[in-house]
Amino acid sequence: MTMPQQLQGRLRLPIISAPMFLGSGVDLVVGACRAGVLGTFPALNLRTTEDFDGWLTQIEDALAEPGDRQPAPYGVNFIVHSSNKRIEADLERIVAHEVPLVITSLGAAKEVVDAVHSYGGLVFHDVTNAKHAAKAAAAGVDGIILVAAGAGGHAGGLNPFALISEVRAVWDGPLILSGALSTGRDVLAAQAAGADLAYMGTRFLATSESLVSQEYRDMLVGHSAEQIVYTPSISTIPANFLRESIVAAGLDPDHLPVPERVDLGHVTNPHAEEPPSTTSTTAPKAWKEVWSAGQSVAGIDSVVPVAELVDQLEAEYTQAKGELLAVLGE
Repeated sequence: MTMPQQLQGRLRLPIISAPMFLGSGVDLVVGACRAGVLGTFPALNLRTTEDFDGWLTQIEDALAEPGDRQPAPYGVNFIVHSSNKRIEADLERIVAHEVPLVITSLGAAKEVVDAVHSYGGLVFHDVTNAKHAAKAAAAGVDGIILVAAGAGGHAGGLNPFALISEVRAVWDGPLILSGALSTGRDVLAAQAAGADLAYMGTRFLATSESLVSQEYRDMLVGHSAEQIVYTPSISTIPANFLRESIVAAGLDPDHLPVPERVDLGHVTNPHAEEPPSTTSTTAPKAWKEVWSAGQSVAGIDSVVPVAELVDQLEAEYTQAKGELLAVLGE
């Protein structure tokens, strides 16, 4: 087990509230950090660098206010790809604010790593396979996020146990596991499998602080894991979506149109201003009209404030840890 020094003693639970496009906002980030887990948001949830800078200021001001406990650090998801026209401007603001954690996607860029390391920040990079993990390691990242099968959004297709084993062959640093985690018991299981932190997105969507609509939250509560549809048809990249939202958008989940191209190479960018086209120019928009969620909906039975959710996760984690120690005879 390896935990970056910058996070040691700063987290109540080994959890990152994952950055969710159109789902993570200031309230969710601050609520998560105040509750003791690392809160994050995508830089491209904002349409301009100026607005992005404004969110950074709001988050920092809120976390500087006195509270019951020292807040956990916060982080930003940063798309490192030519589709993101704000790379230089946004990176300048990240460095100016000394954002504690930067989560890079679509390319492990050494210049970004060096810029964040210049002020002592951390860089985690998300991958779906060992090939991209090796590239991230070569770029000097501090942690690797494994996007396994069952994760919300653009997910990989590998079982988490297999993915951890393959990546551990090329990386001995901090590992963060994503994919179908919804309970404190799942967090402990992720650690037992070799991860250092759990990356939970869908579970934090079902909180009162997320940016999604009440209808979206209701679907998260009402769906089972079997109702999550994994398909490239919505955004040309294999991703997980809520079945009912596909139906509501006027599509048949069992007979979805075949996209012009399917990109299986990487977790791609759902935040681009103009996503890749499908066969229909009038196809429903991924994320805005067809809603994403992971198989972790199986563990969601209510919408609660983020502070209450973290309390629940801690109780589940503690109980599971006690049961495990009892089994081991300790």
